[in-house]
Amino acid sequence: MSIRLELEELEKSTLSEFAFLSSFAQREKKEAEDDIRTPFMRDRDRIIHCKSFRRLKHKTQVFFSPSGDHYRTRMTHTLEVSQIARTISKALRLNETLTEAIALGHDLGHTPFGHAGEDVLNKKTKKGFKHWIQSLRVVDVLEKNGSGLNLTNQVRDGILKHSKGKGDIIPKDKNRLAETLEGQVVRVSDIIAYVNHDIDDAVRAGIIKETDIPKEISDVLGGSHSKRIASMVKSVIYSTIENGYEFISMESEALGALNALRSFLFESVYYFESVQKEAKKSIKIISDLFDYFMENTNEIEKRFSDDDEIVVVDYISGMTDRFALDLYSKIFLPKPWGVV
Repeated sequence: MSIRLELEELEKSTLSEFAFLSSFAQREKKEAEDDIRTPFMRDRDRIIHCKSFRRLKHKTQVFFSPSGDHYRTRMTHTLEVSQIARTISKALRLNETLTEAIALGHDLGHTPFGHAGEDVLNKKTKKGFKHWIQSLRVVDVLEKNGSGLNLTNQVRDGILKHSKGKGDIIPKDKNRLAETLEGQVVRVSDIIAYVNHDIDDAVRAGIIKETDIPKEISDVLGGSHSKRIASMVKSVIYSTIENGYEFISMESEALGALNALRSFLFESVYYFESVQKEAKKSIKIISDLFDYFMENTNEIEKRFSDDDEIVVVDYISGMTDRFALDLYSKIFLPKPWGVV
């Protein structure tokens, strides 16, 4: 028996009956199985080694092109989501490797300059732009020069359904949730991660103080970064066990506090004057680059569609902050004449 088969047998004997087993994984394109790794282990490895994953280290989370060493980027956000999601999955005896693969791939389609860049492409394009849809396009089409990563359907589904925007954290319409509990874990872990690390970064930036967080929120979740995360994680675990693993949930008091904390962030951080001032600059950069390349699509070397708009969106959404800044400078800013 191969090591992979032994690992798959181990899953059957140790994981919850509600976990998605690796032996049931499916891919759109059939391929030979690995002797060592389960399908979800291979998906995780493919994501970690792909170019779009490496570019996350130079993409904005909240603060644009941060020069400070300790501000989050899209990469560190992804790693924090993965850590939280794995903790929840392990406690619930779900498939931790499936959870990890979804978490690591969930933001691969994010634009430079965070959600400001996403909003520009959403308004500029005929069909709109959503980073979770682009993340799926990255793994299905754009990676490996157009051949994609051929991930399992379960990881692809989790990536596609991870985001909730400003919508309900736990939606009433369960059709909006991932098909696997592992994918649902990533959805809730995403918001647990970002509300906490965005507060941490905002305190570091001097925008808010820890004591600015409303007392009614701190009374429920705790008064520090680690206590808040621990409270939310435990609430998800206990609530899901309580509902019989019907879906990944959160206790009502903690969920209410989390919603309030998210609203506090929008009011006090995301819409803060200095943050919005930089957002307006990034909006102009992405908007101008989009208009330019729609008129000069011949300058884009790699094309993975016959539709010019899709080609431009693929190109711009794949940029890092600094690449977009450098390219904008080359195209739109005058250059000094050399000595004749």
